[in-house]
Amino acid sequence: MADDDRVTREAICSILRRAGHEVFPATDGQEAVEIVGQGGVDLVLLDILMPRLGGIETCRIIKGMTVDTFVPVMLVTVRTDTASRVEGLKIGADDYISKPFEERELIARIEAMLRIKRLNDHFVAVRQKLERLSVYDELTGLYNYRYLHTRLQEEFKRAERYHEPLACVVIDIDKLHDHNEKGGQRHGDAILRGVADRIRRCVREVDVVARYGGEEFLVILPSTHLPGSMAVADRIWREVRGQSFAGETGQPCRVTVSIGVAMYPSPDIKTKESLLRAADTALMTAKREGSDRVCVFQQHGTVYTPDMVPIVRRQEEGPRERNRHDSNPPSSRSKP
Repeated sequence: MADDDRVTREAICSILRRAGHEVFPATDGQEAVEIVGQGGVDLVLLDILMPRLGGIETCRIIKGMTVDTFVPVMLVTVRTDTASRVEGLKIGADDYISKPFEERELIARIEAMLRIKRLNDHFVAVRQKLERLSVYDELTGLYNYRYLHTRLQEEFKRAERYHEPLACVVIDIDKLHDHNEKGGQRHGDAILRGVADRIRRCVREVDVVARYGGEEFLVILPSTHLPGSMAVADRIWREVRGQSFAGETGQPCRVTVSIGVAMYPSPDIKTKESLLRAADTALMTAKREGSDRVCVFQQHGTVYTPDMVPIVRRQEEGPRERNRHDSNPPSSRSKP
């Protein structure tokens, strides 16, 4: 409550305190601006005529400060000062009360403004939650499937335009259904959250981590060549495999993951959809070969395990390609 007249200021503060409100008194507009800037203010009551900074200009400043949140401003005027009331309402004031006023009218107007504020705050909270749900997976806090495809399209176009590599890593939790059967859905959810957290630890800020499906995750690695993408896959595989998950049962359990890696550019990969299919192909190969391992998609449909032994369509790979693989092997990520 800002008013340069001490008697009026103290009288209004006393009325508001009796009504159950916490009041921050200010002697002028500048002090009111400083108090609002500290946060925690639900409503501002301003006298029109004050030294240093009048009520109209103070209202303008406060409204500019609170663009992202609704802080109602009420002007205190004299009954004959219609021009000031009109000007104040035009620049953003939400209500006014004329002096002299009755105590019950002041309280009623303030309560009405606070109801509007509470309603507005509720709408803002709901909107923010909906915005978050449109981007993030509620269970894991990772990006969701919809946002994943938006970002993958953006990153793929960027890779095409600037001739940069782009890697896609798909991670699947092995036998999650068995964990659900044994410990219940909440146990499975706890495992999903735990694996999501460990994947986060293994990537850079520029990388995109999303929940790809029920028990699947996907990592987009911009500007990352094959050795780098395999190193990330290796870190994720080891990070998950080296941890125990208590889940909802309280009993620690071991979890493993199967991982598929695909790279752009590649003769077989021309679109983001073909990049996803390639990563899925590598993942399915890892699952067929016994799970708990990393597989990498190469050109012409070849998929190989980290020890560089091709396991799909090896006969289609030429000698030069095999020699190149053998001369530059990554660290082993195969199941011990």
